[in-house]
Amino acid sequence: METEQQQSESTINPSLSRGTLALEGTDTTNLPKLPPAPEPESQLQQISRQISQFLEQLPQYLSEFFQNYKQSLITVALILAAIVTARLVLALLAAIHDIPLLSPLFELVGISYTSWFIFRYLLKASTRQELADEIQLLKNQFVGE
Repeated sequence: METEQQQSESTINPSLSRGTLALEGTDTTNLPKLPPAPEPESQLQQISRQISQFLEQLPQYLSEFFQNYKQSLITVALILAAIVTARLVLALLAAIHDIPLLSPLFELVGISYTSWFIFRYLLKASTRQELADEIQLLKNQFVGE
């Protein structure tokens, strides 16, 4: 589908071919060559390039995310660790409770220690004051006063 102008040019100058213009009297062999036109990327190549760029920047993304949400991540990790620890302790207590004579033995030890504590510290006013002083001393050591 050549236009009328292209038809007239091709009939006037036979050196015109395939849309190139050759000037009369010029040597076209020594002209610089243009690089070949890049081939259009396929969709698969575009996707693979985007994935590789994302993977290259992944460490930077992760470090920025950790820096922005450091306190929140630590809090969530501590909560999860507390939940796991509580589940393990409860499982251990359930396992101990299933051992036939161990559960009553622990109950007997607990009752004995509670009785000793009551007789040692809670019956007399002087020993209650001694216990209050010990508690205050421990509190001061932890608080730092």
